[in-house]
Amino acid sequence: MFDEMKSWRQDLHKIPEIGLEEYETSKYIRNKLKDFNISFKDGYSKTGLVAWVKGNKGNSSRAIGLRADFDALPMPEKNDFDHKSINEGMMHACGHDGHTSMLLGAAKYLSENNDFDGTVYFIFQPGEEGFAGGKKMIEDGLFKDFEMDEIYALHNWPELPLGSIGVTNGPMMAAVDEFDIIIKGKGGHAAIPQLAIDPIVISSQIVLAVQTIISRSTDPIDKALISITKIHGGTAYNVIDDQVTLSGTIRTFKPETRSFFEKKLNEIASGIAKANGAEASVEFHLINKYPPTINTKAESEFAANVAKEVFGEENVNTEIDPSMGGEDFSYMLQEKPGSYLYIGQGDENHKAHLHTTKYDFNDNLLPIGVNYWVKLVTDFFAK
Repeated sequence: MFDEMKSWRQDLHKIPEIGLEEYETSKYIRNKLKDFNISFKDGYSKTGLVAWVKGNKGNSSRAIGLRADFDALPMPEKNDFDHKSINEGMMHACGHDGHTSMLLGAAKYLSENNDFDGTVYFIFQPGEEGFAGGKKMIEDGLFKDFEMDEIYALHNWPELPLGSIGVTNGPMMAAVDEFDIIIKGKGGHAAIPQLAIDPIVISSQIVLAVQTIISRSTDPIDKALISITKIHGGTAYNVIDDQVTLSGTIRTFKPETRSFFEKKLNEIASGIAKANGAEASVEFHLINKYPPTINTKAESEFAANVAKEVFGEENVNTEIDPSMGGEDFSYMLQEKPGSYLYIGQGDENHKAHLHTTKYDFNDNLLPIGVNYWVKLVTDFFAK
């Protein structure tokens, strides 16, 4: 199915859509499932859907879930190939077009080769990139409508060579928190600074002080990071504005570290602001509070053993370092045992990192990913 899957992937790459607004992408998936005569139910998290294939051997209630995300990122594409994005300011820079195509391929193959006893559920999820689409699918009844014993997800990984797998027991991706720090000073003329309280100077002190949370207040062996990624303030060369907003992200793995960062960020911001005669408040965006992605032990070992059969033992890293990136598959792993795996896509023509303007999914990964999904399913029903 390589040529067929390649056409799907490149079709999807042309029409990237942002989280929870992926109407054309969802329609494309539905049409393919109809072509394959595969049953599905839509309406989960607005554009998400679940398809299923029942085995033709017996009436077992056993079931496995496979998940792919299909949203894109709000960023321009700087590639010049024929399948580049036609939607300005939107790009499949994380390979979700490939994840979806691999899952469609697995669904098509298993619908035509359903020699197993049980049910496979194919979860096509929107809004992974900061919109908590996985959480919303659960809230919309995903696991109430479809009983699953275990659940799995693959994510392409440019840092791993094509034809390899990375997985580990326990943490795979970090918890994600996003915040704004609002510093309120007193505006004035830039030539008369003594009559103002300059929030830009205060915000600069806060940026530097925030870095000490990692270097001086966190256990050195506890993986965590904090990054200030946006600074908004000022209107003119000769005006001291009265407010500045700092924005950023926190990544942690332990609940106690996560809580400590929130407390410490408030203390630093309010303390520095007060010392300079200003005020500061910290606002956390609850919708973006992805929990850490924690693989369960037995399911990760099972997934790794399947990978060794498909890729060869030498191409499977079962102790790969967790990423500080976030992933809302974490919500599904809070509900069901399962595993999240990195599947290598790196080769001479695919060296661009995720979330960069020159990234493109490696189409040579498509049949490799489908082979893995099929083997995972058949081994699941055989165990």
